[in-house]
Amino acid sequence: MEGKKDKRNKLNDLTGKEWLKLTKSFWLSEKCADDKDAFQHPAPFLIKDIMKLISLFTKQGMMVLDPFCGSGTTLIAANNLQRIGIGIDLNPQYKILAQNRLNKKHFTEGKEYFYKTGDAEKILDDLSGIDYIVTSPPYHNILKNKGGGIRKANAKGFRAGSRIGIEYYSDDINDLGNKKSYLEFLLSFKKIMQKCFALLKQEKYASIIISDFTVDKEEICAQKDIVDCMIECGFSFVGTTVLLQDNKPLYPFGYPFAYKINHMHQNIINFRKLKI
Repeated sequence: MEGKKDKRNKLNDLTGKEWLKLTKSFWLSEKCADDKDAFQHPAPFLIKDIMKLISLFTKQGMMVLDPFCGSGTTLIAANNLQRIGIGIDLNPQYKILAQNRLNKKHFTEGKEYFYKTGDAEKILDDLSGIDYIVTSPPYHNILKNKGGGIRKANAKGFRAGSRIGIEYYSDDINDLGNKKSYLEFLLSFKKIMQKCFALLKQEKYASIIISDFTVDKEEICAQKDIVDCMIECGFSFVGTTVLLQDNKPLYPFGYPFAYKINHMHQNIINFRKLKI
C-alpha cells in the first residue's frame, strides 16, 4: 500500500497516493485471465477497470449496483474488493454466464452478490440504500448492425472485439438495444436512471461507461446526451475518465473518401447525487 490513509476519508479505503492516481483524466484498460469467459457476451467490460472505479467510490461492505449487468463483471469486481454486488439484466442466459464466472471464484449468490433477471425499471422499485452505481448500457441498436466479422479473435489469440457467438442482447421489447429510434433509447435510459437516482444514497456516485457511436451512419455524441439525461434526473456531472483501449484493431471505414473515426476508448462519465 502506497501512502497514508486519512481518517477524514469517508468515500473509500484508499491512501492519498492511491486516490490521486485514480483522478487522472485517462486510464489504460487492463485485462486479466478472469475476463476470458465474459467474451461470450457481446459487449463486456474488464474486471480490473471496474475494480478501479469501485475502489475509488466505495468502502468495504458497501452496496454496488449494475442495472445492465450482463456477464457479471461488476459483481466479480465488487466481490474481489469485499463489496456486495447487485446486478440486473433482462436476459436469463447472461445470468447463467455470470453465475458460472462467479462460481469459479467461489462467490455465493444471495450472500456476496445478487443477480436479478427482468426489466430493470420494475426491479429497481424493490431496492434501496445503494452506495455506488456503475454500468454500461446498450449502445442503442448498434449490435444489430451486421458486423460480426470484425469481432472475431485474431491469429495471435487476442480479441479484435467482443461479439463471439452473439449478435445482440435479446428480442425483448424493453431492451434498450431494441428501441426503434435513438430518442426512444435515451428516454428509456432516462427512466431507469431516474429510479437509480432515487435509491442512491446522498452524496454517493454513479458512473456510466459508454463511447460515442453511429446512428443511421451519422456519428452521435452519446456522451453529451448521457450527461444531459443524468442531469435531468438530478445527478451532478463531476467529470469524465477516458478509458484507453489501444489493443483494438483499426478499420479503414471511410478511406479513401471521408474521415471516419475508429473508437479506441470508452468514456467513464461520473456523476454525484448531491443534497439540494
